[in-house]
Amino acid sequence: MDNYSYITLREKPDLKETAANWFHGKFSVPTEAYLKCMEEYLSEKTEYGWYLCLAGDKIIGGMGVIENDFHDRKDLFPNVCAVYTEPEYRCKGIAGRLLKMVIEDLRIKGISPVYLVTDHTGFYERYGWEYLCMVQGDGEQEISRLYIHH
Repeated sequence: MDNYSYITLREKPDLKETAANWFHGKFSVPTEAYLKCMEEYLSEKTEYGWYLCLAGDKIIGGMGVIENDFHDRKDLFPNVCAVYTEPEYRCKGIAGRLLKMVIEDLRIKGISPVYLVTDHTGFYERYGWEYLCMVQGDGEQEISRLYIHH
């Protein structure tokens, strides 16, 4: 077993700034956008959360849940977003464990189904996700795969 800790941001709210900057460094979304979503979660304005894997006090993996992950199917929500594991920690089950954590957390809160936009094939299916349809990303030329988890 690994020596990682898997937490929600509500368990360690002092990591908000660090987490927002970490996600910003992985994706082309402004830090302020992450902070806004995280603050809504921490203040309980939403149950769409933020989930982290830590090695000591270092973030090595994470993902969030938001209303819509920048695609044209606004009727399909919420969406898992910002799925990322640091390269040196990949293939250790971290993303899979975080995905299960997200699904279970949302299910307890009565939130199901959940959606996810990706260009990957094969990975999410291992964790119970099913391909649903193609979606057009905001401002993107290519279409992407949208998955559902019941």
